[in-house]
Amino acid sequence: MNKTTRENDIIIGSMPVGDRNQITDVPGVTVGHYTLDKDDVQTGVTAILPHQGNLFQNKTVASAHVINGFGKTAGTIQLEELGTLETPIILTNTFGVGAAYDALVAYTLERNQEVGRTTGTVNPVIGECNDMYINDIRKQAVTKEHVLQAVEDAKDHFTEGCVGAGRGMLCYSLKGGIGSSSRKVELAHGSYTIGVLTLTNFGKLSDLRIDGQPVGQQLKNYIQSEEEKDRGSIMIVVATDLPVSERQLKRICKRTVTGLSKTGSMVGNGSGDVVLGFSTATTIPHGKPEGPLSFSSIHEEDIDEAFRAVGEATEESILESLFQATPVRGRNSHQRPTLTELLESHPIQF
Repeated sequence: MNKTTRENDIIIGSMPVGDRNQITDVPGVTVGHYTLDKDDVQTGVTAILPHQGNLFQNKTVASAHVINGFGKTAGTIQLEELGTLETPIILTNTFGVGAAYDALVAYTLERNQEVGRTTGTVNPVIGECNDMYINDIRKQAVTKEHVLQAVEDAKDHFTEGCVGAGRGMLCYSLKGGIGSSSRKVELAHGSYTIGVLTLTNFGKLSDLRIDGQPVGQQLKNYIQSEEEKDRGSIMIVVATDLPVSERQLKRICKRTVTGLSKTGSMVGNGSGDVVLGFSTATTIPHGKPEGPLSFSSIHEEDIDEAFRAVGEATEESILESLFQATPVRGRNSHQRPTLTELLESHPIQF
């Protein structure tokens, strides 16, 4: 089993982490995977559930932020307009978005008989990265059933690395995948958590920095130079139990770029860098109540703590995706070294 970032004596930032140091440190949040790993099909699905109730009936405050828009997400237009999330978030490969959409529609219809009859439709939210180097993406292997199994698998502890949607991904010319981290935010009125999950598929090794050190420059000569390209993208999912408005949540989502850039990303032209965020502090009922809705939110003077927390968690989450990655051989026998392998053969003092 690979060492975590912290087990490698790399401590990112100064804020305390949650019990698991994962997005599921936010109470109620669960994550599930379905992994396809046969021959040239090396891909999968990752599902993030904000809470364990009926998401369509009890929506969460939500927002999205596009750092660079070279991507094929679904559901972000309505999410931005209404500021609510009403389905699990699904991450998968680019050509799996359609299957994920169908799955979330079926998932919602099964649990809400009024959808498409006495009420409106549903807004599935899906993010993607292109895993075509290792996975034969043309086979469109991800099915609706795989997505529903990932949702069914969701729990408060989960594996990181080359699992689920991260199975075929590359990061900084190395093997990438799923990473996660969390930070505790202590305010006068309570203790809160910000958790981040990343699907990493971007960057080139020469740019990689770990805790400020230009590690990529020291390792770049140990991989094939023809693979030294900036391949997109990254999906960043931010969860919190901090009471915030969708406007404040969007401001928090924007600050993920500080963590992303600290690992070395220059947000390349072909990189779809997209952030999806939600807060579990307030749920919004689907049905209209008799009276007005009531919301709590932090004062703007407190938001700097959240900015720092999400930046630190994003940075560590990306590094976790690299440290937890394991070797994967896929299409045309393509594979990339893992960060752990490189550091074992070419040690660096952090």
